[in-house]
Amino acid sequence: MSDFAQAGDVMPDVAMETPDSGEVKASDFAGQKLVVFFYPRDNTPGCTIEAKDFTALKGEFDKAGVALLGVSKDSAKKHQNFIAKHDLKTPLATDAQDGGLSDTLGIWTEKKNYGKTYMGMVRTTYLVDAEGVIAQVWNKVKVKGHAEDVLAAAKAL
Repeated sequence: MSDFAQAGDVMPDVAMETPDSGEVKASDFAGQKLVVFFYPRDNTPGCTIEAKDFTALKGEFDKAGVALLGVSKDSAKKHQNFIAKHDLKTPLATDAQDGGLSDTLGIWTEKKNYGKTYMGMVRTTYLVDAEGVIAQVWNKVKVKGHAEDVLAAAKAL
């Protein structure tokens, strides 16, 4: 795999924790299209808008037979609070362990901000087909209009 997983790659089947202490992985959605959106942190402005936008369109994704999953490195407890605070309907998962899905995909990476270097999540969305193959990737996502773009691509798949 290159630095980043690309269209045509199989979505890695790495387990992540759900806010209810369960587990979720890509193979749980076999036979169904899946959108996995990775975002840096719960309750930050861009991440909140993105999660609310996907929540607002969840009914449309459901009608199109597309599952949604939001992922960050935040704890299950933080996800519970994020869901409750913003009435989110989009399932979330925690990818906190080293070697997790975001590491495997190459989107947990070194970032720089105001001269500081740190590890962070590259806001990235994957559209996965019913066979578990990545059909489309949005890297370094700009939040405005993103959920609508993903919905259109998912419907066309």
